[in-house]
Amino acid sequence: MSAGEGFLAAVVNTFEANKRLAERAAAQVSAEKLRVPLDEHTNSIAVIMKHVAGNLNSRWTDFLTTDGEKPWRNRDDEFVDSFGSEEEIWQTWNRGWSRLFETLQGLSAEDLEREVMIRGERHTVSLAMARSLGHTCYHVGQIVQLARHHAGERWETLTIPRGGSQQFNAAHWGEKGKSHS
Repeated sequence: MSAGEGFLAAVVNTFEANKRLAERAAAQVSAEKLRVPLDEHTNSIAVIMKHVAGNLNSRWTDFLTTDGEKPWRNRDDEFVDSFGSEEEIWQTWNRGWSRLFETLQGLSAEDLEREVMIRGERHTVSLAMARSLGHTCYHVGQIVQLARHHAGERWETLTIPRGGSQQFNAAHWGEKGKSHS
């Protein structure tokens, strides 16, 4: 595997892992709570999901041939909860992710050095990928934190539980792993 192929595979893997993380967090929240912001200055989980989906749709549609900020994108509307149902939230979310993964699957290692435009600025494909990954991971973190808040005592930890590193390490690496916490 070339370095470029390795980079592409790592980006896809990281996007997939973050999508699963956000979905596992949001699944712990009632449909009603998906739409509740913490206060008037924050976004709800549903609104963050709408924004992530809108960003992914815009950036990854005709990725190699058009500016990533599409004329049809209404970014401001992404921050308005206009959903009619929970199903619509998930359909919107999945549409953005489908666009991303479809486009990533079509890229080759040779594409990484090509240039694309995002809001009129030139980026190498690899930089555009890293930028999109950073943006998406930032919002996934928000989704997880909001879901943790809304789930309250029902929250099931998504990673290694607090105070559980030694037990995790021992289970995965045996006695030798106990010193890695």
